[in-house]
Amino acid sequence: MLDYLNKSLKKLDVSADWISLRLVKDLGRSKHIRNGKIRKNLRYENLGVMVEVLKDGFFSYAGTCNINSEGIQNAVNQACRYADIFSKYKIHNFEMTERPPFQGKIKQEKSCLVDSLSELEIIDLLMMANNKMKVSPKIVTAESIIDVINSTTFYVSSNGSLWEQENEFVVSESQVTAVDGPITQSRSNGMECGQDFENIFNKEKILNTADTISREVLELLNAQECPDGKRDLLLDTDQMYLQIHESIGHPLELDRILGDERNYAGHSFVKRDDFGNLKYGSDKLNIVFDPTYQGELASYKVDDGGNIAQKEYLIKNGKLERGIGGLESQKRSGILGTSSFRASSWNRPPIDRMGNINMLSGNHSFDEIVSSTEKGIYMQTNKSWSIDDYRIKFQFGTEYGRLIENGKLTKTVKNPNYRGKTLPFWHSLDKVGSIETIKVWGSPFCGKGEPNQAIKVGHVSPVCLFRNVEVFGGGS
Repeated sequence: MLDYLNKSLKKLDVSADWISLRLVKDLGRSKHIRNGKIRKNLRYENLGVMVEVLKDGFFSYAGTCNINSEGIQNAVNQACRYADIFSKYKIHNFEMTERPPFQGKIKQEKSCLVDSLSELEIIDLLMMANNKMKVSPKIVTAESIIDVINSTTFYVSSNGSLWEQENEFVVSESQVTAVDGPITQSRSNGMECGQDFENIFNKEKILNTADTISREVLELLNAQECPDGKRDLLLDTDQMYLQIHESIGHPLELDRILGDERNYAGHSFVKRDDFGNLKYGSDKLNIVFDPTYQGELASYKVDDGGNIAQKEYLIKNGKLERGIGGLESQKRSGILGTSSFRASSWNRPPIDRMGNINMLSGNHSFDEIVSSTEKGIYMQTNKSWSIDDYRIKFQFGTEYGRLIENGKLTKTVKNPNYRGKTLPFWHSLDKVGSIETIKVWGSPFCGKGEPNQAIKVGHVSPVCLFRNVEVFGGGS
């Protein structure tokens, strides 16, 4: 396919200073079991080419699912027409330096298990887990889901790029809902996802998860409501990843800071002169952009603009170091960024996106953190969130909570929520879990851009303790 794309590039009639072709081929499998019945069992393919041209200092795009010579040439003509029309309104005069040439073939080490398992074996395991969740007539809904996508990007450009990158993504969901009179509670695995099929789609893990969440959802039916007031807050990794995502990842995106996303996804409280100066959190806060981390959803070698991916500190010892954004936004803003110019598929242009935004571990075990807490609460697994357009004020609800009293985990509580403001919250970070507490999470559905792009992002985090946070109950 790469040779075909390169030959197609050489045959094109192009009235532009530079051109690239990015072909994306997605092969997916999706299986969904609900209450012992198959709700979805499908395979799909998505294939197309995005044409990008640089003309008169302006980048312009056009996509096509017709990948023969005629279809690609028509897309080239359309992209050039757009450049002719809109280049007079450009906000910056771009050059080819924003699209560095790269050559290579990058292939993820593929799981043997994903190809060895038959469709029936996958369905059977999901069905087994689904039936295992139905331990009580009070459990009214049990769901087991697996999605696997093999995605390959082929990229060629007129300034010498010639590369191919293959990734395999897996998402595993388990969820139960229980009802007792007017009380409804749900418990889930938090949606595990990454590029490690054998670890995520692991029989023992899936069946153990089914046991755990079905037991805990019944606990929640009889649990007391989460108390209101200020408490120390211990967040598990399946809540920490979303806290990082919403109150660190999105505010540091350079296109937000430049104002590009105000119309849809929002702005940011972070200003250009904050980089290198702003104390974002306590000295224990260390956040990295790391596309080299094995097994995460957004692990890759090169971004969709051809920029080689490498690990960078975003926040070091609490101090803001750099933003999340590709070469275009770095050029416009004068702010150091990352190799994070990414598109969700062939029919979208790349924009500034999170990749793997990871929190580095500390040196406290889970038990040490609990024993150091006199009056606190432990929360697991996000179920709701709200954050303002500038990413300052937030509120999160979780599925499962336990009180911490005099250094011990005690009662289970339902509907545990917490709220705060981004900078004071991260300044209240007091203890960071050791490497043994770290877990890989992420989201396959992070939305931004017009037209919208739901993209895959990864997050690694340890457990963390925050002091004196406002917590409250409520909800169902």
